[in-house]
This record gives sequence, C-alpha cells and structure tokens, in this order.
Amino acid sequence: MTDPWIDLRRYTQARIALGRSGHAIPTQALLDFQLAHAQARDAVHFPWNVNDFAGRVRELGEEVLILDTPVSSRSEYLRRPDLGRVLTDTARDRLKHVNAAATEVALIVTNGLSSTAVERHGIALLQAIVAGCKVRQFRIAPVVLVANGRVALVDDIGYALAAQVAVIIVGERPGLSAADSLGIYLTFAPRTGNTDAERNCISNIRPPEGLGYEAAAAKLLYLTEEALRRGISGVALKDGMADLLNE
Repeated sequence: MTDPWIDLRRYTQARIALGRSGHAIPTQALLDFQLAHAQARDAVHFPWNVNDFAGRVRELGEEVLILDTPVSSRSEYLRRPDLGRVLTDTARDRLKHVNAAATEVALIVTNGLSSTAVERHGIALLQAIVAGCKVRQFRIAPVVLVANGRVALVDDIGYALAAQVAVIIVGERPGLSAADSLGIYLTFAPRTGNTDAERNCISNIRPPEGLGYEAAAAKLLYLTEEALRRGISGVALKDGMADLLNE
C-alpha cells in the first residue's frame, strides 16, 4: 500500500512521513533532527560581525551607521528582550547628529534571533531593496546596523531619522526546518509606542527554499509606495499587489 504522506514530502520541509524502526524513528531521521537542532542553536548564539557587514554595505555605495543596544551578550539578549528594544545613550546621541533631512525611507538591519540569516542573506536582500529604492527615487537615510536588536527598534531609529517609513531587516527565530530565515518589518510614521498591529511583515526570506530577494524587495517596495501614498501601515494597509499583477 502506497503511503500518500511520502508524496507530500516533496512540497514541504516539515517533518512528515519519517517512517519508523520498531517503536522509534529511523536513525537517519533522528540524525537529521539533531543536525537541525544544532543549526538552530548556532544561528541564535553565533555572534554577528557587524563591522565586516558594514564594509560590505559600503561596497554597495551606501553610508553606514553602526549603533548598539545595552545587550552585552547573546545569552543576555535571550534573557532580556527589553534590552534589545532600546538603544544605548551613546547611540541615541550619534543619531542626533545624523543629517537625514527629508528622508523617506530608513533601512535598519539587525541579526535578531538568527545571525546565520543575516550573514547568509542580508547583503543580497539589502542590495535588491536599495536598487529598488533608487529606481523609485526614494530618499534613503544612512543604513543603520544594530547588533542584538529587536523589531521595536524600528520606531526609535526611524523617528530619530525623521523617516516617513522605517524598515527593519531582522533574523527570524530559527525553527527545526529553517535556521536562516530573514524577516522584514515596515512601519509608517515610526514613533515610540507603535504596536505590531501598525507594522507590515514579510517573512521566510531564504532562497532557494523560501522567498527570494527580488520577490521580497518587490513586495516591500509596493508596500512602501502604498504606505507613503495612503499614510498608513500595518493591519490598515492590505496587500493588493496580486490584484495589480492580474490587471
């Protein structure tokens, strides 16, 4: 008898149709699980070389501003999510001296919960986004890099840069089938006190298994244009990109 679950394995990385050996799963399935678990732990605990990343951003022709949070280690980052949502006093002072007049878009990158994701996909995704912004003639602030940050940083940084729209690229929480996934969060009129309901999210950016760089950038740029045109983001801003493509 043919097991229909086996055919479904071609369409997902989820752990289905693993089989069994006696009362347990087969050895290969167990080893695959242990490897995925190790990769997820490495993604979380691996430190991000933000200075090396900054050099690669400069090679794209963009200005870079490196800021920091009060987080002292990856262990503290996991134990104190609140510290990842704020900047140090020194970082706040540096933001005050940035000349970003009439900025439409602020771009922020942080390793979040997966340094692996940012190292593997961050530059290529950022390159696609910057190229799209230039085509649309969006005025971009210096690219901000913050190690050990959380999504809420988008509000403080975007507000300090007087950006109309703030975008943060962040390493997503690793799962046992994806340890290198990036997410993007967009907020119109960033300011302290915004909630997640006021953000749009694009997730699972990790080609070839997940969303590709160009597709993610196209989605972000569509949402940015709509946010600027309509003055909204989050649950109030619906994704009608598919409707435009079908016209």
